[in-house]
Amino acid sequence: MPLKRIVKGMLGIALVAALTGCGNGSSSSDSSAAAEKEKLVVQFVPTNNDGSMQAKAKPFAEYLSKKLDREVEVTLATDYSTIVEAMASGQVDLGIMPPAAYVQAKDMDAAEAILTSQLGAYDPETGLPLEGEKTNTFKGEILVRADSDMTELTDLKGKKIATLSPNSASGYIYPVAELKDAGVDPTTDATLTTVNDIPSEITAVLNGQMDAAFVFQGARNVFASSFPDNDLFEDLKVLYLTEGDIPNDAIAVQPTMDAELKEQIKEVFLNMADDEEGAEAMSLWGHQGYEEAADSAYDTIRDYTQRAAE
Repeated sequence: MPLKRIVKGMLGIALVAALTGCGNGSSSSDSSAAAEKEKLVVQFVPTNNDGSMQAKAKPFAEYLSKKLDREVEVTLATDYSTIVEAMASGQVDLGIMPPAAYVQAKDMDAAEAILTSQLGAYDPETGLPLEGEKTNTFKGEILVRADSDMTELTDLKGKKIATLSPNSASGYIYPVAELKDAGVDPTTDATLTTVNDIPSEITAVLNGQMDAAFVFQGARNVFASSFPDNDLFEDLKVLYLTEGDIPNDAIAVQPTMDAELKEQIKEVFLNMADDEEGAEAMSLWGHQGYEEAADSAYDTIRDYTQRAAE
């Protein structure tokens, strides 16, 4: 009898241990899966491709992770189209999206703007920042060398022009549309060359490879530090500012995202300007704050995109 009892006891212990082991394994697996599901993947389009933005992405991920109390991964889009593809495929949960890219993703039911960024306003006459003033729109800017004899938009006929991606509002869509409105089709009446980023465009104009560059308003201020041997206000002039206003970047999420998480993200971005780490994070894109998104503000992008394509 004692032997039987001992055997039964050992079997009982073994069974409990096995069940406990199964339970722990299942719990660990579920926990891991839950953690994976909760990870937030963020993507943005860098303003330049010199590698400096990659280093700044990690502190931004850490900042969001701390504020949202979840793992955050921040990735860089290689160009304007890849962030659209990433949102459409569900690889990215939160996109800091240039306006034309946002509209494309929105039309694919792959993005929902929860906020619009605020930028510093510029004096259209001097090109200098207006102290303390913010705006939720900007303009496209066409830069030429200061010694150029070009004085008006139509002077670009027959010229060599550096542009950004055809998906860029200020770097392509708006200036192309307004050139066509003025009677010059730059796709046939000029030579357009797509380059990787605005510093590359500016360099091409400075060294005479290109006669003009399509950039965003205030580009000479934003990228002045990239040209220590040049005074961009002395060496370049603004030939033209687009008549159309371009809505700022959209802070966009997957439309199917949990409503509570959307609100958490919104609160984090709305409060970024109030702390040092947040302000540093916003400087990645030159943002100075955020406001509630009015999706109708992006309708103008659709109009200009159609006009540029005609």
